[in-house]
Amino acid sequence: SSADVERMIGRRVENMTGLITISYIAAWLATFGGTAAGYFYYPWAYPTPSGHYAFIVLTIIEAIGYIFAVKVSEEGSQRKSNGVVAGVIAGTAVGTVLISLYVGN
Repeated sequence: SSADVERMIGRRVENMTGLITISYIAAWLATFGGTAAGYFYYPWAYPTPSGHYAFIVLTIIEAIGYIFAVKVSEEGSQRKSNGVVAGVIAGTAVGTVLISLYVGN
């Protein structure tokens, strides 16, 4: 039964949307941190357009993984976090555009 599985595994994954969201935001910030090192410390080796391209592509890949992780963790449950997912994705999309427009130029 569901209770037996919960005892064997521990916490139910459908309750981990917050943890997945925090992990996604941390990964996005780390991606910016990595590209920012290129913008500010190694501009001769890491051209700004290349850094922007890497940041945008990695953000898209992270966003797809975030959506997939949340949807898989909530599969078969009554929990729906579409609003949270949409808000976080929209926020990182706006942040990515603003960073690409104003950082390193």
